[in-house]
Amino acid sequence: MKTYDVTFIGSGHAAWHAALTLKHAGKEVAIIEKERIAGTCTNWGCNAKILLENPFEVLEEATHYPGIVESQNLKVNWSNLMDYKHKVINPMAGQLKSLFEQQGIDVYDGTGVIKNEHTVEVNGESIETENIVVATGQHSNKLPIEGKEYTHDSRDFLSMEDTPKSITFIGGGIISIEFASIMIKTGADVHLVHNTDEILPGFNRNHVDKLVEKLEDEGVKFYLNENTTAVKKEGDAFTLTTESGLSINTEYVLDATGRVPNVEGIGLENVGINYSKKGIEVDEYLRTNVKNIYASGDVLDKTIPKLTPTATFESNYIAAHILGMVQDEIKYPAIPSVLYSLPRLSQIGVTVEEAKENDQYTVKHVPFGKQMVFEYKNEAEAEMYIVLDEHKHLVGAEIYADAANDLVNFLVFIINQRLTAKELSQLIFAFPGASTGVIDLLRLNML
Repeated sequence: MKTYDVTFIGSGHAAWHAALTLKHAGKEVAIIEKERIAGTCTNWGCNAKILLENPFEVLEEATHYPGIVESQNLKVNWSNLMDYKHKVINPMAGQLKSLFEQQGIDVYDGTGVIKNEHTVEVNGESIETENIVVATGQHSNKLPIEGKEYTHDSRDFLSMEDTPKSITFIGGGIISIEFASIMIKTGADVHLVHNTDEILPGFNRNHVDKLVEKLEDEGVKFYLNENTTAVKKEGDAFTLTTESGLSINTEYVLDATGRVPNVEGIGLENVGINYSKKGIEVDEYLRTNVKNIYASGDVLDKTIPKLTPTATFESNYIAAHILGMVQDEIKYPAIPSVLYSLPRLSQIGVTVEEAKENDQYTVKHVPFGKQMVFEYKNEAEAEMYIVLDEHKHLVGAEIYADAANDLVNFLVFIINQRLTAKELSQLIFAFPGASTGVIDLLRLNML
């Protein structure tokens, strides 16, 4: 029977960063993976999504120069794009597995099941281990409706060989909006059905409204306060119906009604680990109620965003805690969230809504797209709201822009390092550039 210091169930970002650190520190490490090495983000999630989205970003940027860029005939060849995706994404799992093996980490293909506090079983083989880290992630939710077998999930979408002539999204969250932004630019007939009147909770309401209006202008049809009840096959297409009697004929239905932590079938109940449908409960050290068993990433029951960067942060923390390098509880810095729509939305720190309810905060509107037209590539609608504390430190921001994902990363440093306007004025940035202009405007608004 093989014995390890640490065994990981799962191999995504919530696991492998810690695994490599622990191995470099001289620990014996095993990774168990039931699907593809590297997990959802690498194989079927954020990596694949951004790769497919990037060419459509070019189409979006071209629209900022009407009469200058003749963009009418610009289009994305989906078949060639999918070939490119397979060429880039498919080898990644094998490359990471090879890295593990080169470093001396043992990789087991199969489902890891916790049998007791120090034993994990995989493919009928028992593994003894001092510590266990559960990093099993999440899977797509499926509405319990008639015809749910006809619906697809995000994994299916990111592997479509051809684009449908019509597509219907169930749910008004991140996945639906990101994919709708892409699909409308293929010429598809795009529908989005949501059970409330609130699209994209958690993002700036003004920005969400602007984005929805833009998508509607492009042709996306939104149906709010509609509960989907059935999906029925009609020849080569499908009919989606709702409680109110709405009926949509469509070629493709994507159920994007949320994701569910992978807590079943891994033996949590064998050792009495506390968990629910929200995920595994952990303490301030990311330990379960069984102290040698940790949990990391999207499988956690947590209020902070379930993102690849937070999973990586947790993975690094667990490695440091096991090695005795940190004794303090985990403390998360300000975390940026990004919606990879066209344009993108991002948020970090104290929100505008939170600031409005607290007198110590000041909210300022910075319409940088209009204020620096040429620097920001003629994207006049680009803007941000910033939140300052009583000392005029930047503590939050919400951005609407094509490059909102890159801009918010600059703000990570400003917020977490508590930089002042004076300190920013003492730094030299490359000019001209979109980020330079935004930082200049930010600095002026922090005075």
